[in-house]
Amino acid sequence: MDWNFILFTVTKIACVLGAVLTMFAYAVLAERKISACIQDRIGPNRVSLPFIGSLPIIGPFLTRLGFWQPIADGLKAFLKEDFTPSYVRKVYFWLAPAVTLTPAFLTVAVIPSGSTLGNPENRMVIADLDVGILYTFGIVSLGVYGIVLAGYAANSKYPFLGGIRSSAQMISYEIAMGMSVIPLFLIVGNLNLGKVIEYQAHHGWLILYTPVCFLIFLVSAFAETNRLPFDLPECETELVAGYNTEYSSMKFALFFMGEYANMIAGSAMMVTLFFGGWTLPFGGWDQPATSMAAGLVHIGIFIGKVLFFMLVFIWVRWMLPRFRYDQLMDLGWRRLIPLALANILFYAVVLWLKA
Repeated sequence: MDWNFILFTVTKIACVLGAVLTMFAYAVLAERKISACIQDRIGPNRVSLPFIGSLPIIGPFLTRLGFWQPIADGLKAFLKEDFTPSYVRKVYFWLAPAVTLTPAFLTVAVIPSGSTLGNPENRMVIADLDVGILYTFGIVSLGVYGIVLAGYAANSKYPFLGGIRSSAQMISYEIAMGMSVIPLFLIVGNLNLGKVIEYQAHHGWLILYTPVCFLIFLVSAFAETNRLPFDLPECETELVAGYNTEYSSMKFALFFMGEYANMIAGSAMMVTLFFGGWTLPFGGWDQPATSMAAGLVHIGIFIGKVLFFMLVFIWVRWMLPRFRYDQLMDLGWRRLIPLALANILFYAVVLWLKA
């Protein structure tokens, strides 16, 4: 048994989970500060910690920045009363939040967050699968079960309608999202996400070859994460809060974490498939790392790209109005799916003529 391999893998899992949870916490803070800026408000700037808050310069600066707000939010989620209504279907009611959060963590396992670290055997991906993209879409399709279970378990009409809406919305846009990446793999000739990044390192980012694929994937990612302008499963004007109406305390927080974890996973997928993953097209940063420092820089490049797309998710939420439900479904079935089919046919003909 190779204990070094096991130890390195466990370390990678811990680091990835820590990074995702940290990004989730501060993505919430970023969303609150950015929305405040867009709406000409200040945003969270009152949370302080003993000792640290009284430090001469750094304490007041971090307090005004709202740096400690995620800690306060986390404590509030843990300490609030966990109320379970008497009329819910309890087993499904408890299971739904965990089912919602889990797929996002499983998706991140196959996404390369860097090249190598230290030596060529230490690849910065938890599971380097030859069918990585198929695994990804298989896991992503499980996310709808948590929301449908939550709506069903609540035994109330508004959460139930939210769950039904979500099942229709997410399944519809999964089709368009899955079809949007087919031209990429016709071009690359491999389903391994590491090979996709390797192809982009030698031939340029795939966004230059497949801009329509990226557009379809981006729109579908908004629908899959239930973010505005596609947050119909939980729109408060019609459904109180949709599928999570009856939830409180940490169970509600798990749904919240699931949304942001899916944003992180979706951003990481867009970076990997269309924007070269951990590579940059200049300065020699498109080659595997030969030292620990270069490996850490590659990880930083990848995280920087992911953070950019997180900002796009947040910006769009506060700039565009919500679609009507019929507009949402019309866009998915009558616009994106035919466009994705035509796109596949176009690239298949082009590659056939080149061959």
